[in-house]
Amino acid sequence: MHIRDMLAEAERTCEPSFSFEYFPPKTAQGVQNLYERMERMYNFGPKFIDITWGAGGRVAELTCEMVVQAQAYLGLEACMHLTCTDMGVDKVNDALRKAYKAGCTNILALRGDPPRDKEKWEAADDGFRYARDLVLHIRKTYGDHFDIGVAGYPEGCDDNKDEDLLLDHLKEKVDAGATFIVTQMFYDVDNFLRWVKRVREHGITVPIVPGIMPIATYASFLRRANHMKCKIPQEWMDKLEPVKNDDVAVREIGKTLVADMCRKILAAGIRHLHFYTMNLAQATRMVLEELDWLPSPDRPLKQPLPWKQSLGFGRRGEDVRPIFWRNRNKSYVARTQDWDEFPNGRWGDSRSPAFGELDAYGIGLTGSNEQNRQKWGEPRCIRDLSDLFVRYLNKDIPYLPWSEAPVAEEADLIKNELIDLNKRGLITVNSQPAINGVKSTHPVHGWGPANGYVYQKAYLELFVSPELFTEIKRRIENHPDLTYHAVTKSGNLHTNAQSDGPNAVTWGVFPGKEIVQPTIVERISFLAWKDEAFQLGTEWARCYDSGSPSRLLLDNVMNTWYLVNIVNNDFHNGQTIFEVLNGLEYPDMDKVPEAPTNGVANGVATDASNDATTNGIPDVAGKGGAPASIEAAA
Repeated sequence: MHIRDMLAEAERTCEPSFSFEYFPPKTAQGVQNLYERMERMYNFGPKFIDITWGAGGRVAELTCEMVVQAQAYLGLEACMHLTCTDMGVDKVNDALRKAYKAGCTNILALRGDPPRDKEKWEAADDGFRYARDLVLHIRKTYGDHFDIGVAGYPEGCDDNKDEDLLLDHLKEKVDAGATFIVTQMFYDVDNFLRWVKRVREHGITVPIVPGIMPIATYASFLRRANHMKCKIPQEWMDKLEPVKNDDVAVREIGKTLVADMCRKILAAGIRHLHFYTMNLAQATRMVLEELDWLPSPDRPLKQPLPWKQSLGFGRRGEDVRPIFWRNRNKSYVARTQDWDEFPNGRWGDSRSPAFGELDAYGIGLTGSNEQNRQKWGEPRCIRDLSDLFVRYLNKDIPYLPWSEAPVAEEADLIKNELIDLNKRGLITVNSQPAINGVKSTHPVHGWGPANGYVYQKAYLELFVSPELFTEIKRRIENHPDLTYHAVTKSGNLHTNAQSDGPNAVTWGVFPGKEIVQPTIVERISFLAWKDEAFQLGTEWARCYDSGSPSRLLLDNVMNTWYLVNIVNNDFHNGQTIFEVLNGLEYPDMDKVPEAPTNGVANGVATDASNDATTNGIPDVAGKGGAPASIEAAA
């Protein structure tokens, strides 16, 4: 979506909106930390983000990578900075191609600062001298694909303080094809509003987006203001100077000063603010809280679909996905990024016949072995494992190997039932409650356009031991509304589904639209997901020393247990699945596995190619563990 359209929408509705700026970190760990922070800040509700350009070499490449990450994996509309500094035509074209392929439709075109080793700015050989020339080139090459923003300077720029000349240059950039203006940071609102008036008197009518720098610490506040040579009101200094050594007090006072500044800008008729986050969340969040702009139960974050939509190239129309990746959004995008078409309207032949390999970006377990041991401890028995999942459901820990985000609010409807299952050794990795026609604006379950209704079938996905699966399968046979798929790591599949076709488990009905069914259960997709699900558990096991109780426990679960999904096709009833599982409990919750002897740990085979156990329990698959065999239940 073009930024000019977002700004026009804010003007039309008179509702304030905002955006964030980030810059490429210097280290690999910094990059990973920033991605996680960007994902958390997605939930603040920014209309878009922009990412600064690091001229030349690896930093420039990282800008492009961050745009891809934001668009494809995080579902954030990104605006890529692009400067003329050290950039010949070929380099500019390469950056634009990468932005285009990432699905990016917005560019902030800048001349850029001189490199650190040069006192004055110089154009690269065969490069562009002015931002105006860069704007012209983008328009000539890509037409209207990119919305193009340019910089505005309410207090002048480093090498030019002549306001009239700068306004002439700004007019040239707009006449060349720029459609919005983002200002340099400032704190003097009166001067900004005076400058806006002068911009309009110059015949410049495109939207102006003010750049706001929140206050994190006194030292950083002064350093950035002095670096940008922007005026600090004396009132601000009088309030901040006495508490300059108290970072907490500085942030508290700073949030009020910046929020009051924002209110004054909004009162002047400007509806959108752009926050320079400096890759930090706290100071920006505090300002948004002070303005009462953060999503809340009464004002939920609007979403077009119940899952985070990718904005990658060719994916904007995608509206159907298998439910298995509900908690693994980045992995799903990575494994489907090479598809020629993405499902729209229905899940069917439009999709690629294969999911990508498991070694692609974002699919494996993240973090070092030590970090993962710190996050999830060292489970020694099934009770330890179940306790960990209970802690996740209670929001005491934010992530699990199978969930890259905290447990969703809608799980509160079935939280007690999920906790009970885990306490009995049935390990849940995915679920949703039954929903029968709630309004699409519902703060927890709602999605899609207003005035619609959404529906869900109860769904549960869990790991169960072979002996429990035998009983679960028997009980499901007495409930015709339930369909299930169950599979072991080696591919021994059981199901009572009557076809390989998709089973919609979420759908919405909206005025003037066909029914939208954004999540489905389907056999082929489940088999692709099972490889990933078992690999995640195996990678977790490898965080522990070979022969340790934690390693033996997790290896045994991954090598012998079933991954089971169950759908209750009667969406009026959300409890049947739990009733079917009532009373089942893993028999040895506190048993700690011992080091294996001849391939057997505690009497249970650890060979992943064999689904049979060696402790007197029969081969419940009835197929001797043959890979990819299918037994359809009567």
